[in-house]
Amino acid sequence: MISAERIKEMSTLEILHTIVGNKVLRNIAVRILEKKAYKSLVEDNPYQLTLRTRLGRFYLVRSLLNSLCRSLDRGLISKNVRRTLSANFVRALVEQHKDSALRKFTEEFGFEPPLFIVFSPEGKCNLNCVGCYANSTKSIPNHIEWDIADRILTEKRELWGSRFTVISGGEPFMWRSQGKDILDLCQKHNDNVVLLYTNGTLINRELAERMAEIGNISPAISVEGFEKETDERRGKGVFKRILRAMECLREAGVPFGISVTVTTHNMDVVLTDEMMDFWFEEQGAAYAWMFQYMPIGRRATLDLVVPPEKRAEMFYNMERIVRERNYFLCDFWNSGPYSYGCISAGKPGGYFYIDWNGNCAPCTFFPYSTCNILDIYKQGGNINDVLMTPLFVRVRKWQETYGNHRNECPSGNQLLPCPIRDHYAFAYSVIRELNARPIDPSGKEALEDELYRKGMFEYDLEVKKMMDPIWLNEFIASGKDKDKEQLEKLLSHIESE
Repeated sequence: MISAERIKEMSTLEILHTIVGNKVLRNIAVRILEKKAYKSLVEDNPYQLTLRTRLGRFYLVRSLLNSLCRSLDRGLISKNVRRTLSANFVRALVEQHKDSALRKFTEEFGFEPPLFIVFSPEGKCNLNCVGCYANSTKSIPNHIEWDIADRILTEKRELWGSRFTVISGGEPFMWRSQGKDILDLCQKHNDNVVLLYTNGTLINRELAERMAEIGNISPAISVEGFEKETDERRGKGVFKRILRAMECLREAGVPFGISVTVTTHNMDVVLTDEMMDFWFEEQGAAYAWMFQYMPIGRRATLDLVVPPEKRAEMFYNMERIVRERNYFLCDFWNSGPYSYGCISAGKPGGYFYIDWNGNCAPCTFFPYSTCNILDIYKQGGNINDVLMTPLFVRVRKWQETYGNHRNECPSGNQLLPCPIRDHYAFAYSVIRELNARPIDPSGKEALEDELYRKGMFEYDLEVKKMMDPIWLNEFIASGKDKDKEQLEKLLSHIESE
């Protein structure tokens, strides 16, 4: 029997293996790892992060650990998935800095490589959701062939040391190429942790059992709230099909999460305790991703964009849920301070996007491109060439100058991290200057629509007025009384354990 004292002496890697593999010692191991995380994220401060940022990052890590334990304690992760995911996930987080590919890339280019890519090999989808960012339909003719998809994932591993892949769509489970499907691709690259965004309607027992056997996949299933909100956007009966899919995943032992697009139609529902309890407790979700609606894609409209005052309310609700309920929840706008802002365009530790036509864009919500991976391969290049294209370089330069997260730079509000949604004037000027091609017809329409452009400019001004005081008062004014109170309570809780 391993003692608590022995666990304290273990490395982070060893403790995580103990959490995954030893039910008896799991709670002890979690508490010890929380203390390590507290020291690393809150007490140590090599990057001069504000107290508010350090606390927020700690709460996210703690909620992730507790979400993992809930799934393990409830038997929702099969033995094979535990073994495969823990090996890949731990290596990706703990050992990546030792990877020779990462070191070689850094020496050659002078900065670290991205951590992952978002890859949509298939544009088709069996649903027709309102406001779909990808404008997917059942009849999109193009997709990425197997040999190209295999090469993309091979290169990012060999050239970057990357062990994360995010697969989106279209609907990934509709992809077929050269006699293979998306799960064959995941199995071929079983040294990756694969986060797979799906509408969930095609997941049955057979697919769930295959995912459990492969072991490195976690589906993020799109929901809009409860049945009313989900079926209104995604089609009648979709909610019930999602629940059946989750039942199959639970029975097979495949960990899954939810993905929520927040619009004016569901913004009062998605961050309620009832919503979070339903998906985390009743359905067994391990995590939740929030995407505030970006006016691109199918019938793009500013009418669905979350208004500034609601965006601020969502920030406080999200923070409370993570801190008090221990649910792992990230909003890709409101969580900006904890990722050091926007992570698109191949930023070190970030990602970029490749669609089903081979177009390479800064992210899924920045539908403009100056390069195509198919053309790069035909010209004898590789995935690194994408990073050095002018559009990517310009966006990364903006991230660097705007997004300094340290105390001494209060101007870069990381609650407004998005270069195309929160700073449309920058995005529009760069797209025009570099003659970036829209990768979707709606992108072309947006560029040519003066009312759209004016609306985006006005939104950015209003959201800045709302979010700047929160940034300055909550984050830059480090050491606020309520932050100190939180810190004292947290420290007392940790020391008591």
